[in-house]
Amino acid sequence: MTGQETRNKLTDYWSGHEVSESKEFAILTNIIHEEWSGLSVKGHKKLKKLKDHNLRDHMSEEELIFTALAELSTRRIAETDETVGLEENKIPAKKGGRIAKNARIALEERTGKSVISKENFLPTRNLKKKLKRGAQ
Repeated sequence: MTGQETRNKLTDYWSGHEVSESKEFAILTNIIHEEWSGLSVKGHKKLKKLKDHNLRDHMSEEELIFTALAELSTRRIAETDETVGLEENKIPAKKGGRIAKNARIALEERTGKSVISKENFLPTRNLKKKLKRGAQ
């Protein structure tokens, strides 16, 4: 829930600072995501073998936390620099993503495990059906 709140605050900032929804949001989101994870949103979805699914619904706890850190950092930098418009907001997007990237690398070096996972963390339809049948 906190990750979604963080995302909403970022998109609220963009909306109030001449970033138009949809295409421009997607551009900035991709900059943030690619910077922290090393993968585009599309590439991350491909890794998880997702097509029309929401990537966040399939992220691990770590992936969600680093996404939230990147988005929070981006918003704080944008607010501090008072960025307006798509082009100006690309700079804090890259910087915010880099903060999360540095934290991700530090964790991966310490644990020896990748934060980025090809695993999906939303139950499949079959699992949901089994759970419903078992409850009857």
